Amino acid sequence: MFLNFMKKEEDGRDTVDLTSELDRSDRKRAFLLLAVRALLQCTREFVLDVKELDTQAFKAGLAELAERLAAEEKLSRVEALFESRKSGISSFAQRQKDYLRERETEFKDIIDILSKAMVAMDSENRDYNHSILEQSTRIEAITHLDDIKRIKQTLLQEVENMREAVRDKESRDVAKIESLSKQVAVLNTELESARTESERDGLTGVLNRRTFDRFLGELVEKNTVKEQNFALLLIDIDDFKRINDSYGHPVGDSVLTAVANKCRQSIRGEDFLARYGGEEFAIILPGASLRNAVKKGRHICQTIAATRYLLEGVDSGDPLGLTVSIGVSVCGKADTAAAMVNRADKALYAAKGSGKNRTCSEKDVR
Repeated sequence: MFLNFMKKEEDGRDTVDLTSELDRSDRKRAFLLLAVRALLQCTREFVLDVKELDTQAFKAGLAELAERLAAEEKLSRVEALFESRKSGISSFAQRQKDYLRERETEFKDIIDILSKAMVAMDSENRDYNHSILEQSTRIEAITHLDDIKRIKQTLLQEVENMREAVRDKESRDVAKIESLSKQVAVLNTELESARTESERDGLTGVLNRRTFDRFLGELVEKNTVKEQNFALLLIDIDDFKRINDSYGHPVGDSVLTAVANKCRQSIRGEDFLARYGGEEFAIILPGASLRNAVKKGRHICQTIAATRYLLEGVDSGDPLGLTVSIGVSVCGKADTAAAMVNRADKALYAAKGSGKNRTCSEKDVR
């Protein structure tokens, strides 16, 4: 009996030790995964934002890698995934080094061009100075004249010549400065216009899906390094297909623009509004808790539901009423962008299923 008791006691300790070891292993795995995602985010921060290197695609690849590492359970797949991306990261690092070396050479060329321009300018100034010196010599010669009247006439002529030389140089300098200023202004305008067009939705004027994906991905990955609250609202116009079918796509486009404007009026300057796709919009609220985000969602629902829109070119004179449904999620420390969107989407689906024109949070679908 004593031996059997000892054996049971030893078996119990083995079970406890094994459970403890598994728990430590799970915690270590979670920590290492978070550390890898933090390192990938730090790598993203070190990458130069250069169009020629296709930086955005590389950053998106790192973000996707972080998400897939977080979602994958099998070690063999994690190893294979990391191995497949490792060479790409190394290749990008080498391309960035090559790019910096090439830019260094180009800067040297620019410095050479500027140096030559300075020499040319110096030569022009020397010609100007030489002209002034010649005039001063002629003025000095005037002092040797005996006829006061000739001295006065000649002196006045030389003074006018000096003024003309100064005016001529000022005119050339102003023309050069204006020309350069116009070129810089045009380049800045074109650059800003191109950047804006690439980031915004052509119909509603709010930010587009690609910009949203990038912004949310960056926020989520930064959250692995420094935890900060932010919430996501997915907004869907209720019965939008019926509006298109009943009134036509031009009215549907007007409805999309109107809803985008109402959402824009309902958020702060630091909040992020984008057209997610079709009749869906997305809002990111930095610093917001789930409770505050749900409150903001309800306010948007009420504001849009209380508004009536007059339809141009439609026989029926009745104003159009709209409603929206909203799903809300918040970012956790070990969260991913895809998981966050998925929870908000499920909450949106719950809002649709429970009657529309309402806001549901991720807690409502657990």
